[in-house]
Parts: sequence; structure tokens; C-alpha cells
Amino acid sequence: MVLGPVLGLPPLASLLIVSIATSAAIVPVIGRTSDQPRVAATKRRIRAALLEIRLFNDDPRLVMRAVGHALAQNLLYLRLSLVPLAWLAIPLTLLVTHLQPFYGYSGLQTGVPSLIKVALRDSSSMDAAARATIEGPAAIRIDAGPVRLVGSNEVLWRLVPGAPGDYALSVRIGSDSVTKTLRVADGPGRRSPRRPSPGLVDQLLYPSEPPIESASSIASIDVPYPETTVNVLGFHVHWTIVYLVLSMAAALILARRFGITV
Repeated sequence: MVLGPVLGLPPLASLLIVSIATSAAIVPVIGRTSDQPRVAATKRRIRAALLEIRLFNDDPRLVMRAVGHALAQNLLYLRLSLVPLAWLAIPLTLLVTHLQPFYGYSGLQTGVPSLIKVALRDSSSMDAAARATIEGPAAIRIDAGPVRLVGSNEVLWRLVPGAPGDYALSVRIGSDSVTKTLRVADGPGRRSPRRPSPGLVDQLLYPSEPPIESASSIASIDVPYPETTVNVLGFHVHWTIVYLVLSMAAALILARRFGITV
């Protein structure tokens, strides 16, 4: 596991390390894929226009001309940024979706009931769902279920974790048997709120477990992990905001260190 060495740290500290590593990877890409001379020249013209606004703030005509010039140069800067953005969009999207299971959820709590929801592909499997079973270790007690929701082709169980740990549950409906991981623990760690269907979007959003085979009558299995935040000086902030700010700060520092204009 790539994040293994930093998961023992507080979430803010581990996110800082991940952000620095991300910036160290993307800054060279920006340097190679962007038109560095034009980007640098455009930023100089933007600064010149802003200075002109301050120097001639008593002349509305010159101020408006400077504002228009600044806006035009900002649009050019954005256009020049599209090339490195196109190169980085897919890798960064995949990275964020893989970080979400570690930083976006908190674990289930011992003694606190939770639901596990099984979605079926079609209504023809609902008869077999009446005899559905779910099996797991002794530390996970099945408190109620199965409860069938015919209108939505779903089957629910209520479970109660008895001890912290990582577990695997086995859901059986008819001849189909599908496993689902379960994490009962605090702190950063891989959590999978859904065993996804074979669809591309589901696999992109929930990458922690392999997709369920398309031949199975079970479409997906959900465990509602609570969403969590990162404590930053007493403020509770979503991890993506912390990650974005730290990555941008680290990228600016590294870019200046290696003479790359961003």
C-alpha cells in the first residue's frame, strides 16, 4: 500500500506529505507541457496592468484601459494553462478518487448499528432475496434482516460491530455470493462504501474493491460510512480543500525553486 508509511500520522500531516509528493510530480509536467516563455510574459503583462491601475487610479479612462488589458491577459493565461491541465486532468482525478477512501470517511463504531444495502440488478431476483443470507466473523453481529424493498430492488440488513478491525462479509442471494469489506476503526485507512458494479463511473468513484461480475444478480453492496473532515487549527475542513491548498502552495514553492512558471 503506497500510503502505508504515512497512515499512522495525523490526517493533516499525512495530507501534507501526499500534497508535496503530488506537487513534485506535477510541476515537471507543467514545465514540459506549457509554453513557458509565453506564460512568463503573460504574467508580467498582468502585473504591469495591475500596477498601471494603482498608478493612474485618478484617471478613469486609463484605469478602464488597464482593467481591460488585465482581463485580456488573464484569459490568455487561462488558455495557456489548458494544455498542462489536459495532461494532468485524468491522473489527478484518479488520484483524488483513490485518496477519498482514506480521508473522506470515518470508520464504523463498535456497538453502533449500521446498515448494509444490497442492490439487485432487476426485480426477478427479489423472490430469491427472501432467502438471502449474510455471513461474517463473530465480531460482526447481524441484528436484523433481510428486509426487502421491492420498489427499489434492494435488500437491507442491520449489523452491529463488536470489535475494531478489518472484516469481510459474504452476501448470498440464490446462487450468487459476493463479499464486501468492512472497516471498524478510527483514523485514516482504506474504506470502501460500495462494492461497485462493472460500470465505469461506479468503478471510478469506488476504486477500493473490484467490481461485481456482470453475470451476478447483485449490482452493488453499500455500507454507509460517515463522512469526515480534517481538523485544521480547530476548523473542520473537507480533505479535498486541505489537499488542494497544500498542493498549490507546495507547487508554487517547488516551481520557483526549479525555475518553472506556473
